[in-house]
Amino acid sequence: MISDPEKSVSNPLRILFVINPKSGHGGEKNLKNLITERSESEKFDFQIIVMSGDDKERISNSITQYKPDIVTAAGGDGTINLLAGILANTEIPLAIIPQGSANGMAKELHITSKIDSAFEIIIKRKIQAIDLIKINDRVCIHLADVGLNARVVKRFENDAKRGILTYAKYLFREMFLLKKYVFNITYDGKTIKRKGVSMTFANASQYGTGAVINPKGILDDGKFELVIIKPFPRIKLLSITWKMFMNKLHTSDYVEIISCDKALVLSSRKTTLQIDGEVLGKVKKIAIECMPKALLVIIP
Repeated sequence: MISDPEKSVSNPLRILFVINPKSGHGGEKNLKNLITERSESEKFDFQIIVMSGDDKERISNSITQYKPDIVTAAGGDGTINLLAGILANTEIPLAIIPQGSANGMAKELHITSKIDSAFEIIIKRKIQAIDLIKINDRVCIHLADVGLNARVVKRFENDAKRGILTYAKYLFREMFLLKKYVFNITYDGKTIKRKGVSMTFANASQYGTGAVINPKGILDDGKFELVIIKPFPRIKLLSITWKMFMNKLHTSDYVEIISCDKALVLSSRKTTLQIDGEVLGKVKKIAIECMPKALLVIIP
């Protein structure tokens, strides 16, 4: 759906900007200045919150008191996840100014990291309702997983350096420490058992690197996908990687994709869980449920 972009001068568009100074390459002061200059130029009524740690209650209170027309995330997937959890099932849309290391969700929505382009999207205010996933009572807007990639994300989090090369470094290391799991999966009234090195819970289709983990991913279809990477010979790593970047992962003999709206996964042993780039610790039980069209987002 498309919201009316026109606001009178006497009733300007009210926007709450939430900046995460730890996202991507930082530059909080410069970003804050750019947002201020552009917002004043567009005659927005705006407020800016700079995240500092435990921010959920502070942001929620600001939304309640300020009553913005739009909340804008200036950060990465973790920042978007935080705001999605706050805005879920409300009438307030989320806009994105990508500032993270990978910006997976922004790329999914075809939003560039250029400030001017992001503001043009906000001004036009084309709004789409998308699904969220609830995983162990935590909201996921993009991708979550257990196993291989989750362990890579955990190592990546603890490194001061960011970017794709740092991620690739840890992925390469993990390839020599591959762990295998047995997953008991209950969905659509049946239970199956699968061996795997990882399982992705996918609302979207691709990582911020451009690698497509879930070719079936549609953000508003009322379903999510379980993408199981089965144990594979290391010699097949390049083949699997190539298929991911060519959007052909579903053709691999080592991949199985299951679409559903609710599932319960029991792992044979504890495994690291990450949601939208945030590591949540080790789990054996993962309950996943789709939240159909629970979030309004502003898209190009």
